[in-house]
Amino acid sequence: MAEAEVKTESVGTVVVAGAANLAIAIAKLVAGLLSGSAAMLSEAAHSVADTTTELLLYLALRRGARPADPRHPFGYGKESYVWAFLAALFTFVAGAGFAITHGVTTILVHEHTGSYLVAYVVLAISFAIESVSLARAVRQVRGESRRWRTTPRRYLRLTADTTVKAVFLEDSAALIGLLIAAAGLTLSHLTGDELYDGVASILIGVLLLVVAAVLARSNISLLVGRAVSERTHRQIEQELAQVPTVDRIDTLMTMVLGPEDILVAAKVDFRDDATGAEIEAASDEAERRLTGRFPEIAYVFLDPTRPRGTGRRARTTQDEPGRSVDQEA
Repeated sequence: MAEAEVKTESVGTVVVAGAANLAIAIAKLVAGLLSGSAAMLSEAAHSVADTTTELLLYLALRRGARPADPRHPFGYGKESYVWAFLAALFTFVAGAGFAITHGVTTILVHEHTGSYLVAYVVLAISFAIESVSLARAVRQVRGESRRWRTTPRRYLRLTADTTVKAVFLEDSAALIGLLIAAAGLTLSHLTGDELYDGVASILIGVLLLVVAAVLARSNISLLVGRAVSERTHRQIEQELAQVPTVDRIDTLMTMVLGPEDILVAAKVDFRDDATGAEIEAASDEAERRLTGRFPEIAYVFLDPTRPRGTGRRARTTQDEPGRSVDQEA
């Protein structure tokens, strides 16, 4: 799958999720006001937060896809993580904050006015719409995991395309939140005690906090400069080692520059009898090998180096202990 196709699919996933969340937010707000349910109003805040998040993720895709220029020679891929991080913060502050605060207020006040029926109807419709949005995200996750020859779970954990990850997690959380709201609403309806509705609202807020924390952590890691996964690192090293005239890969470092851009830098020990022309040819072949197997690799820098133990060596990082969890195989 070409880079443009991947980004187009990601944009489509975000647009579908955004449109669904906007429609659901309006319906939940009306239902919450008519039924007086704290959980339903919290779900409305949840959907408003998700809608705003989708707008920020759309902006992330567009801003991050801009081509490189003299002031930004490696492109604008990392800017997408800035907007995605802001989206996670908005979910944390707006969605979770409102849900928890409103839930606590409901428990303290213990009042309910309005009909439950409209809330039940909106919950059912919302569940159906959110399921459609989640199905699209799941389809893209499965397709991308096949392209990377890995499992969907591992792809979600390690992917640099945080927009797909965000939509999947938010839609999953939305369905769970709807079930929590339905449970709280039903218990309050049957018992006449608003405690259950308030607790459901708080649980929805906690759910949003968890999603926001996961997404924020992932985006911070990518903003700092995360390496590729350990398995991909080994595969890149194997490709380089198979290039003629290469004796050994002394140091191999990688960095994710954007959802579809990877930088590879390596200190390579070429054969002692290799000529300058042979080293140049080997470098060209190395780049062809890597970009052929991993189209996401946008930059390859090879540094001919002396045999190990000769002269001062620069420090290495990815092949040493202390690797972060995000880089584990």
